[in-house]
Amino acid sequence: MSRMNSIFFWVPNAITALNLICGSLAVFYAVDGYLGMASVLILAAAVFDFMDGFAARLLKAYSSIGKELDSLADMVSFGLAPAAIVFTMMEFTLFGKNQPIMDIHGDWSQWLALYTCLLIPVAGAFRLAKFNTDDRQSEQFLGMPIPANAIFFASLGLILEWGTNEVIPNIILNKFVLLTAIFICSFLMVSELPMFSMKFKNLYLKENGIRFLFLGATILMLIFLQLYALPLIIIWYVLLSAITYLAAIK
Repeated sequence: MSRMNSIFFWVPNAITALNLICGSLAVFYAVDGYLGMASVLILAAAVFDFMDGFAARLLKAYSSIGKELDSLADMVSFGLAPAAIVFTMMEFTLFGKNQPIMDIHGDWSQWLALYTCLLIPVAGAFRLAKFNTDDRQSEQFLGMPIPANAIFFASLGLILEWGTNEVIPNIILNKFVLLTAIFICSFLMVSELPMFSMKFKNLYLKENGIRFLFLGATILMLIFLQLYALPLIIIWYVLLSAITYLAAIK
């Protein structure tokens, strides 16, 4: 391998490392109760996750090391980090405050609710393992991509930290709402539901109609709902994928 090729080889891996760093920092901030900063770091990790794949394709710097490193980084940034955010949100829901785990005094049902967030990284690990070993996912995903799961929960953290609506935090910080979100997102990650990829091979409307529809609605939601659009965008993605799948099998 030439020196230049060796440099190209490490560019996407260095970007993946930035993904991992952001995800690790997100965990630190989340457990200390700084949900806004943790959420921003998860979104930054998602940007780096996109950039490392783009860099690998641009530089033709594919490697087995890069593939494994990407999955390990995603496990932290999009599996563990959103679980840490949910754990802290559940703390606020059940006890009204964030506190060191050894200072929590709850009954068995409260501890069970707190630890339910661990379904997120477990389902995420299965999702990544399935993606890495399943050759059916070259054109589409089977199950919700783990970054979409992380963005959903990160968006809730952003709304709690910087949202101005006084009603929505009461909806988010509800035990049954959080538990429902955990179960649904975890199920979607390990499901066989086909979900479209946002990779454009060309700009033809006929071949990319669903992508243009998704992007158009996403832009409108961002314009009119701003911060509150973020979780709705993930829900829209899942619903649109489900509608497309159901229409195809009829």
